[in-house]
Parts: sequence; C-alpha cells; structure tokens
Amino acid sequence: MIRSFSVLAGAAVLASSILPAPAQEADPAAIVALQFAVSGDHKGVRASGAKGVCLKGSFTPASDAASLSKAPQFTKTVPVTARFSMGGGNPKISDKTKPTTRGFAMRMQDPAGDLTFVTISAPIFSTKTPAQLLEFLQVRAPGPDGKPDAEKIKAFAAKNPETGRQAAWLNARPVPASFAGTDYWAVHAYTLTNAKGDKTTAKLKFVAADKATLSDEELKAKPDAFYADELKERLSRGPAKFDLVAILAEPNDPTTDVTATWPEDERKQKTLGTLAIAGIEPDAPCDAATFDPVVDLPEGIAGPADDPMFAIRSPAYAVSLSRRSN
Repeated sequence: MIRSFSVLAGAAVLASSILPAPAQEADPAAIVALQFAVSGDHKGVRASGAKGVCLKGSFTPASDAASLSKAPQFTKTVPVTARFSMGGGNPKISDKTKPTTRGFAMRMQDPAGDLTFVTISAPIFSTKTPAQLLEFLQVRAPGPDGKPDAEKIKAFAAKNPETGRQAAWLNARPVPASFAGTDYWAVHAYTLTNAKGDKTTAKLKFVAADKATLSDEELKAKPDAFYADELKERLSRGPAKFDLVAILAEPNDPTTDVTATWPEDERKQKTLGTLAIAGIEPDAPCDAATFDPVVDLPEGIAGPADDPMFAIRSPAYAVSLSRRSN
C-alpha cells in the first residue's frame, strides 16, 4: 500500500498531534532541518539514507511463524520492495565510513496491509528521545566557519554518555564488505499477537546468510563507492538472503530506551521467515513514498506505545519526503 504525499502530509499532522509528551519536546521539522544541515544541505535526497540502492525481493514465512503473529506476511510468501543505504543525508558519503550505520528499509506488501521495517546495522540508536536527538544534531551543526564546535560536541557527550554507544559499537567492528553481508536490527521492541490473542514482546533482527567484512588493508584498496557494484555482482549469482529473527524479551529487558541493548545470546530466539533480495530496481519504487514503520503495521504486529523515538518516525519521514519532493 503506497500512499501519495498528500496523504503522508496529513498523516504527519495527525501523528504530531498524538505523539506522547516526550516526543512533543522536539519538532520533527526542526530535527529534519538539522539532519540536512549536518550533512551539507544536499537537495532532492533523504534526510537519512541519502545514498542507497532500491531493491526487489520476497519474504517467505517460517512454517510456525503464525504461532507468534497473525500478520498476513507470516502466512504466505509476499513481494518486497526494499532499499539498502548509508546513514546520513550526504549522497556522496564513502562506503568505507566506519562509524555510520548501513540501513535496510523494506515494505512487505499485502492487500490486507503492508508490513514495513526500517532497520540499521547496529542493535542500538544514538539517542533515546527526540529532544536528545535534536540537541545531538544542534551541537554538530556547522558554525559560521562551516565546521561544528568540537567543544560543544565533547560537552554534550559528557552529559549524555549513552549517545556514544552506537558509534563505539560500530568502531569496534570491521566495515561490512557488502550491504548484504551484515545483520540489521529494527532496534525498537515490537509486540507480536497470534490468532489466539497471545502477545509476545520481541526485538526483530535480519540475520545475513552470507556475512562478510573487510580488513583495514582490504578497505584501503576499495573505492569510496563500491557497494552498488558489489551488490550487482553478488545478485547476479543468486538472491541475497536474510533470516528474520525474533529475540524474545524477558521481564526486565528495556523497551523504551533504544540506546540500551538486550543480551541477545542469553535470550530465546525464533526465526519468523526468510527475506530474499533478488535484484536491483530503479529508484522510482523506493522514492515514490516513504518507508513508514509506524503507519505500515498490519494487525498482528505493533510498535511500542511508550518509545518516543518510534512515535516520531512517521512525522519526521513525511517532512523529509516533502523536502526531497519539492
């Protein structure tokens, strides 16, 4: 279900009026404006994920996926429109950048309602509230000399140590050799509901079937833009596959703070199905509408009601779409 921009804009206004109080502390338009400012104010691109590749594929559920969720995508194979991307609003960012998340957005289509995820190559986000995200971006915005104030960034990090966790996680690991060679997390805690009404809280992760990373020496030999060519060559040999895995929550796992991790190795996990990316598409199917993980959730799966970083996604994405469409 792909909505026109006019519908999205209306959805953004409505979402802004019903955001929980913490999310209302920061205007989505102000956040998006700062995302563009930090990335260089490039025109006609996304505020985040400006550099990317549109894809086509399919999702096939596991035989027992419906035991956790009654969403139609967990009962039959459905077509998928997806997009790999580099984080941030700079369309010329180097694919070799280490402390930047790779993104994987997807729309699993069904007449009863699409299922959309926007995932990143880290289990945590950089901020836990929209207000904190706004300040995170404000201290990184360029000053009159065209550069951010290093002392402001340092002071903010000292006051908000959790905002450094994502970069530290990424810096501690090698750069992925491919968009298709790394895992992606939906970050937020979801509630899955089956036909009996049983509810399960879980975090969702797309686990790459063919993981691959680059050593520092291998990375140096690569050009700044190698992911698209690598992906084209990889897909010529067959689909790139990911298992969708539900990491099941235990009672004390945090569900409102996306800067906090769960100990995945100590949690029960259940495979819900396999996503197969079959080929590269023209940009149009991905650019016609936003991938909205808040609005596009069918019955049987729900995002968190008490996570302000989830709630603000819908209006922020609509603002970003407006800017790149006009």
